[in-house]
Amino acid sequence: MPINNQQDISHNINGKESRFAFGKNWEKYLRVVNSERIDAARASLVSMLGVEDLRGRRFLDIGCGSGLFSLAARILGASVYSFDYDDHSVATTAALKHQYYPDDNQWIISQGSVLDAEFMSSLGEYDVVYSWGVLHHTGAMWQAFNNLPPLLAPGGKLYISIYNDQHWISSYWKVVKRLYNQYPSLKVVIISGHLWRFFGRIMIGALRRQSRPRRGMSFWYDYLDWLGGYPFEVAMPECIFDFYQQQGFVLSKLTTCGGKSGCNEFVFEKTMLYVA
Repeated sequence: MPINNQQDISHNINGKESRFAFGKNWEKYLRVVNSERIDAARASLVSMLGVEDLRGRRFLDIGCGSGLFSLAARILGASVYSFDYDDHSVATTAALKHQYYPDDNQWIISQGSVLDAEFMSSLGEYDVVYSWGVLHHTGAMWQAFNNLPPLLAPGGKLYISIYNDQHWISSYWKVVKRLYNQYPSLKVVIISGHLWRFFGRIMIGALRRQSRPRRGMSFWYDYLDWLGGYPFEVAMPECIFDFYQQQGFVLSKLTTCGGKSGCNEFVFEKTMLYVA
């Protein structure tokens, strides 16, 4: 598998590891993956990409995590290339593939970094480049943004989601995340001290009769990811829009979190005017 050279991603503080163990969280999430969650993931791709299926299309999953959306894309008919910086995420995605698509040569999984220019340039072009909730955890988000345009075939779609910039509130969460990872003894305090957020989401979902978790995710593992997800960067929607517009992309769909904590989702289309 390709090896990457992602720079300064751990953000060591006083010699302590401060990067969240994303892959280990995804390994645990895999225990709750079922047909209902897979259907929800598939439906979210169909809705955001504006397609009925992905037959004959090449799908790149950057930061594949659990592999759920790689699986959803494969079910929709795409040929899929999945990669992640975290070796536990790579192993989790491989386990999911083994369960549903063993020995399938239309689904390739490897280890790699979106910040590794040499690795990225080796990937070729894709009809869909997907990276949900990943690039803001690289430690160099804007560099990651800049590495994506060459991956898109003309007319291809870039589907990303990025944490919303809430200014001082985002600064608060950044401190929480750093403490969560830097001081393991504080994890219980941080988790219990923010349970209002977790249960609040469940209650709101129940009131709205949203019995099926959005995108097939798990409230609990999303909660842990939110508290511990570090490195952590944010951006205003207009900043991301302006960046990709200058790269020759047009925005085809935008779903925001309404100015709250969470991710804004973008689908951009690559025009013929793009110049590398």
